[in-house]
Amino acid sequence: MFIFLSKFLPIFVYPLGLAIFLMVAAGFLGKRPSLQRALLGTAVLILWLSSTRPVAYALTRSLEQQYRPPAAWPTAEAIVVLGSGAEPHIPPRTTVEVNKSGDRELLAAWLYRQGKADKIVVTGGVVPRMNPEGIPSSAESMAALLEMLGVPPEALVLESQSRNTYENALFTRQLLAETGEERILLVTSATHMPRSVRLFMAQGFTVIPAAADFQVTDADWQLLFTPDLGVQMLNWLPEAGALHMTTSALKEYVGLLVYGWQGWL
Repeated sequence: MFIFLSKFLPIFVYPLGLAIFLMVAAGFLGKRPSLQRALLGTAVLILWLSSTRPVAYALTRSLEQQYRPPAAWPTAEAIVVLGSGAEPHIPPRTTVEVNKSGDRELLAAWLYRQGKADKIVVTGGVVPRMNPEGIPSSAESMAALLEMLGVPPEALVLESQSRNTYENALFTRQLLAETGEERILLVTSATHMPRSVRLFMAQGFTVIPAAADFQVTDADWQLLFTPDLGVQMLNWLPEAGALHMTTSALKEYVGLLVYGWQGWL
């Protein structure tokens, strides 16, 4: 039940869900027009600001900049990749496919080929009610993608039961307890890294963050401050991509609060 509620309830604090909630609430306030207008105006303001590049970039960059890549990558006893950047091989897909987080697998395969570790642990299961029954786990799909990228099957270790990031860390700890790996290169999206690092450290790992999937580059950030009027007009126009970016960043901050409240960090 906690897994379901943790996925469902935060929707009402994300921009789109919150704006819809305010609009619906305003619909019941026909006899109080001033409050109705206030709720509708707040909903529009939330949607507009959340859909602009300055707000989306600022929230996203505040997470991504916490763990920038090092000048030289150190070695580790294992590479741990959090799922999933791969979509399962189910009809009508010809094979396993890459989604927007697929940079995780690309970076993991690159680190492996650079000799930074000789084992890759892929961790991720299937979340009930959020995925069709009978589909391959995230770990299975990631493993298939990594094999396509040239990683040999014998280098892969699958953890396919976890349903959230806390379980990623917990079950990976249990899995590696048998072989004794402590020092890991942790691969996940840059926005997801602050929460992930804390969770894996809480399980006793020595964590080397290996962030992938950076959404706001240094060049993107500098573009926010250009004096060009045309660029600034575009920066403040609403975009679906910016709304998605804002929502993803807020999801991480909500996750940090909830996981801290649970005592997992």
